[in-house]
Amino acid sequence: MLTTVVVSNDMGSSNLLRAGLQQTGLVSSVRDWTPSVKDNQISAEAVPDVVLLDLNSEAEPYFNLAARVRRMRPAVHIIACSPTEQPDPDLLLRAMRCGVQEFFPKPVDPAALRDTLARFHQEKESNGGGKAPTRLFIVAGSKGGVGTTTVAVNLSVQMAQVSHKRVVLLDFARPLGQTSLLLDLRPRFTARDAMENLDRLDAHFFAGLLAGHKSGLHVLAGIQHTDDWARITAASLGRVVNVAQSSADLIVVDAGVANIEEWSPLYRAAQMILLVAEANVPALWCLERHLGAAVASGLDRERLRVLINRWRRVDEEALKNVEKNLKHPVFARLPNDFRHASEALNMGRPLPVDQNGSLGGKIRQLAGQLAGVSPASIEKRSGLSNLFSL
Repeated sequence: MLTTVVVSNDMGSSNLLRAGLQQTGLVSSVRDWTPSVKDNQISAEAVPDVVLLDLNSEAEPYFNLAARVRRMRPAVHIIACSPTEQPDPDLLLRAMRCGVQEFFPKPVDPAALRDTLARFHQEKESNGGGKAPTRLFIVAGSKGGVGTTTVAVNLSVQMAQVSHKRVVLLDFARPLGQTSLLLDLRPRFTARDAMENLDRLDAHFFAGLLAGHKSGLHVLAGIQHTDDWARITAASLGRVVNVAQSSADLIVVDAGVANIEEWSPLYRAAQMILLVAEANVPALWCLERHLGAAVASGLDRERLRVLINRWRRVDEEALKNVEKNLKHPVFARLPNDFRHASEALNMGRPLPVDQNGSLGGKIRQLAGQLAGVSPASIEKRSGLSNLFSL
């Protein structure tokens, strides 16, 4: 059963929402909050499973409260109930930035509300019962051409191999996804099929959309026509991620070029965001601005990790200055290995890991670190020595 809160300034509307929640048969308790942050003495333990925002003409206090409870409990499901059937696009964007995941027009359709709560309850139950919460990692580039997809693909492959867990790679790169090309896959379905079937998207349906790779990785292929993005929203991406989390242990998202402000709900759900850059002026300039946008949107700096791709020793002095200016350390350095990277790219296969200190070896090391696998275990499984010499 779910715990819920109705946030409202209107007693009559609040009573209707309360009755609608109780009639779903999925709710154990319903509490009332006002939209004023000061009026509610909220602790992390007090944040319920589901929060309903009973919006009126003054939406800002509701969104401020939503952002606060999202920070306290990232797994909370926030639903906004709009006084109009078609909310203003600016209102929708502000809502998503604050962590709102669903929009219902008032009066709320009881069947739609029950379906939403049933889906969330099922996902919540599947993450319980001894199963650890799925870890979500977003790989995003500071700009195009820095190797974001190469990093995302090879990191996912190595996670699957070193962890022996179910790893899913979601290709959300814009304008076109290329992960299937790098793995020589011929997918029957893409992310578009998931977005167009949200009303019946569950773990079983989602599994049928995935393409399997011989490494053990499962891939949701990327968009193949640029105009498909016109019908895709950040909220729909979040729904796909929620379903993926119900059936996977580790999820990697290839987000293409970082789009932190527009896709704020997706980034907020991630355990870690790897911002990929190169040690050159354009990439580092873009990196600085993405970091600033991320912090301004309320993302925790601890979850933002800078990854320098195509690193050379001569770049180190410049990177020290970057760390000082950004007040943010470089999390990982992937060496410049044009020959092996180019061969792997053109042949549609993962990077080789048969060399100490190779690009593939460093990505394997990083994959083990993120997947929670000890270096000794990886070394034993792979038969490599001195893999972790860096």
